[in-house]
Amino acid sequence: MAESKAEAVARLTRFLTQVSLARQTVARDPATAAAHFALKAWQARRLEGTYGDLLDNSRYRQAALFFLNDLYGARDYSQRDADVARILPKLSALLPAAALAAIADAVELDALSEQLDQALVNQLGAENTGSLTAQTYSRGYRACDNRRSREHQIALSHAIGSALDSLTRISFLETTIKLMRKPAKMAGLAELQGFLERGFVTFKQMKGAGEFLDAIRSRETQLMQRLFDGVDDPFGGITSLSAGQKAGQP
Repeated sequence: MAESKAEAVARLTRFLTQVSLARQTVARDPATAAAHFALKAWQARRLEGTYGDLLDNSRYRQAALFFLNDLYGARDYSQRDADVARILPKLSALLPAAALAAIADAVELDALSEQLDQALVNQLGAENTGSLTAQTYSRGYRACDNRRSREHQIALSHAIGSALDSLTRISFLETTIKLMRKPAKMAGLAELQGFLERGFVTFKQMKGAGEFLDAIRSRETQLMQRLFDGVDDPFGGITSLSAGQKAGQP
C-alpha cells in the first residue's frame, strides 16, 4: 500500500531527528569528526572505482554522480536536512506523497549511513581511520557484524532511485519543482532545492533507470558478501556493464 502524506511526514520527522543527533555526537570530538570525514572520503573513492564504467557512460553519468554526491558522498548533508525540517509543512502542501516518501527515504539513508560509519570508526579506532586500506576496512566492516543494516542500506538506495524514476512520470511535478526555485533561493533553501532538482532532472534524462539501479544493487550486494566473507581483494573484479548496456549508450 502506498504511503500517505501523513505517514511520509512522520517518518521524515523521525529520521531528521535521528540524523541530527548522530551528527551532534560526532561533532563533539574533533578527532572523531576527522575520522568520520576520512572514512567518508575513502568510501567515496571506493565508489568512484566501483562505478567507473557508469561514470564513463553518457546515459548513466549524471545518475551515478547523483548517487555518489547526493546520497553516498563525503559531503555534509546537514544543511539539506535542516532545510527539510524548516519547511516541512510547506513541502507537505506542495509535494505529492510519493515525493515526500522519497525525501524520507533519502534522510533515512543519511541517518543509517551515519550510524554505520560511527560503528565502523569505533571498530577501526579513530586514530587508524586516516590510513585505511582495503584489508583494514574489510576487517573493520566484518567485525561490525551488521549485515541486516547493510542490506537495508542497499535496499534504501534502490528504493530512492526507483521512486525518483517513478516521479519523473508525474506531469505537474517538474513544473512544481521549477516554481520552487526562486522562493527557495530567497528563503535560503538552495541545498534542498538543488537536491530535488538534480534528482528529478537526472532521472528524467536517463529515460529508464532499471538497468542502472540493478547494477548498483547487484554490485553493492556482491561487495557486502565479499566483505563479510573476508575475501582478500573484496573490491576487485566487480562486473562491469554488460555488452548490451554498453551498446545502448546514446
